[in-house]
Amino acid sequence: MATKTKNEYNDFEIGTRNEIPVIASDIIYEGAAVGAVLATGHARPITSVDRFVGFCEKQADNSDGSAAAINVRVIKSGSAKLAVTGAVITDVGQPVYAQDDNAFSFLKASGVFIGFVRRFISAGYAIVEFDAGSFIDPHEGLTAETISANQTLDKGDTGKVLQVTTDSKVITLDTIGTTGIAVRVSCAAAYGISIITITPTTVGIGAPGLTAADTKNLVLTKTTANRGDYVDLIYGDPTGWVAQKMVGTWAKET
Repeated sequence: MATKTKNEYNDFEIGTRNEIPVIASDIIYEGAAVGAVLATGHARPITSVDRFVGFCEKQADNSDGSAAAINVRVIKSGSAKLAVTGAVITDVGQPVYAQDDNAFSFLKASGVFIGFVRRFISAGYAIVEFDAGSFIDPHEGLTAETISANQTLDKGDTGKVLQVTTDSKVITLDTIGTTGIAVRVSCAAAYGISIITITPTTVGIGAPGLTAADTKNLVLTKTTANRGDYVDLIYGDPTGWVAQKMVGTWAKET
């Protein structure tokens, strides 16, 4: 296209807004988290299998209409005050997930990533910053499982992030016998609440301060444990596991 030689109007849109056709026979209420159905691209109150596209700016009532009969106007980037289950003052920067259009938590299982805590307001409430299509889930590509009891890893846990919600839980690393098994163990409890113990059986954990021949436990220090601390573990060979990345204060058992 040739360079401009005169003034011409462009069809500009407000950068933080978007409009998306609504699914058939549904209502999206003002303030609801909105998801796009992956198979069709139509908007609806968000579900765990949708792509987050923003928050509804004004009610879109398509209860009597066919798919795409109307559009919903969404705010696709900005900040919103949300009720986030368990939110405390130390959660600034933590990823937030929508379980439905009006339920939010720090747990990835059955949730859709929407953004990060920008500011704490009061117990269970936070300002969440979002930017649909731009912000990336720190656990992107991993299948989430919420852990509230002791667990022994097996081959079915590869590719998971295990979000431990309860204090004094033990994750046991068995001798799986298959190399390439990789898993992330993450603290999902608030600051200073949860100790996580990762214990090998007949093999060791290779990490800073640990050797693969050492069968001592790897422990997340409780006094400084924060929501979002994690360790990425991979079963490299029969000599043991390797901690590829550690966030937070992890220590060798004495």
